Amino acid sequence: MSSATPKYRRILLKLSGEALAGNQGYGIDPLVISTIAAEIKGVVALGVEISVVIGGGNIFRGVAGATKGMDRASADYMGMLATVMNSLAMQDALEKIGVTTRVLSAIDMQAVAEPYIRRRAMRHLEKGRVVIFGAGTGNPYFTTDTAASLRAMEINAEVILKATKVDGIYSADPHKDKNAVKYQSLTYIEVLQRGLQVMDATATSLCMDNNLPIIVFDLTCPGNIERVVTGEAIGTIVKGV
Repeated sequence: MSSATPKYRRILLKLSGEALAGNQGYGIDPLVISTIAAEIKGVVALGVEISVVIGGGNIFRGVAGATKGMDRASADYMGMLATVMNSLAMQDALEKIGVTTRVLSAIDMQAVAEPYIRRRAMRHLEKGRVVIFGAGTGNPYFTTDTAASLRAMEINAEVILKATKVDGIYSADPHKDKNAVKYQSLTYIEVLQRGLQVMDATATSLCMDNNLPIIVFDLTCPGNIERVVTGEAIGTIVKGV
């Protein structure tokens, strides 16, 4: 598989925080994060420039905190800090296997991460380093999906790879509805009109306005990141008409 030619030169990989928790449901599963790191290393070896955005749901969910009486902005800032924790864990896992990695944070915390500066992020990518964007957009009321869309646009990524626990986008939850139909491809408008849970509406609209494709695929199947990058038709692609 590693002899394949990559279809994309620069990508943004969006991971949910829950993905790092594995079957334990919260926190960070060392086996899961090291497995993802090994897959990223394989894609770096193909000469692909990789940036990563990780959610914080395995540690703290801002919206959930807000619904329990916490101020929404405070809850979202806590969620942003959780994403930085996940980013540092992923950096550690990648550097343990020899992949040079930089964490750039939208919230200034220079003791643990570099500040997010667009041109600096581009230079790191050009030098073959994996760049992890932490702390979302740095603003409350925006999800890490929106952060992923925004950063992908800023660094001129060619595609967003949205890693999930299912093998694409379905008409309904395939775990609950046996009649759920998998889509091979969708337009941004179809995703928005049907209310499909791909990314939130802000993130999807941002991708639509800038014609940035989103590929939703199953992270739990080994080798899938490389398969998507080399152009195999797995998962579901969301794009313009």
